[in-house]
Amino acid sequence: MTKKRLILAGLSVMLAVVFLAGCAGMTAKPTQENFQTPTVSLEFMEVAHAFGYYYYSNKVEPTKGAATNAGAPLELLFTFNVENPNPYPVQLEKISFTIGFEGFDLNTVKSTATQWIPPGKTNQIAVPAHFDTQQSLLSLLVTGGFKLKEKGWNAWQAMERWWTGIPNYEIPVDITGGSAVFKADGVTQVASFNATFP
Repeated sequence: MTKKRLILAGLSVMLAVVFLAGCAGMTAKPTQENFQTPTVSLEFMEVAHAFGYYYYSNKVEPTKGAATNAGAPLELLFTFNVENPNPYPVQLEKISFTIGFEGFDLNTVKSTATQWIPPGKTNQIAVPAHFDTQQSLLSLLVTGGFKLKEKGWNAWQAMERWWTGIPNYEIPVDITGGSAVFKADGVTQVASFNATFP
């Protein structure tokens, strides 16, 4: 074999090795066996809007509109880190969780705003939650009566404590029953999460 042929043969072998290495580095195909469940963790909770504490019954005549039971709104914004440990992109389909103030569950929220998370990367998703004193009072009376009694509180004391303390980040806000659904090429995984802020 001539020197020229030896060089060409060597180049062919090198090209084959580079090609095979490139193929090995290509994105893996998602399967139920290799799909690692992404992790969801709370990064921050922001008080997006707070309007003080008040409540009025439908016995109060409004300046405009019809009389109704209503109260001060409170809007919180929860920012989550979503980490994809897989060597391929995954799609966050939906996320949901229950929000409680000092262990009293008051609201369940969800987001169906889908997003793709690149392989080995972390995205963030912000989920808003709306409360008002009327809706929260009803939830509290239905589900938290015994717990209120144990603490020696009544519902009105609890509501005022939360509506005046949360805007100053003085009250622990709990996230329980968190669930996030992820998909990749027809394969599905569900991540569970819980958190407390601060």
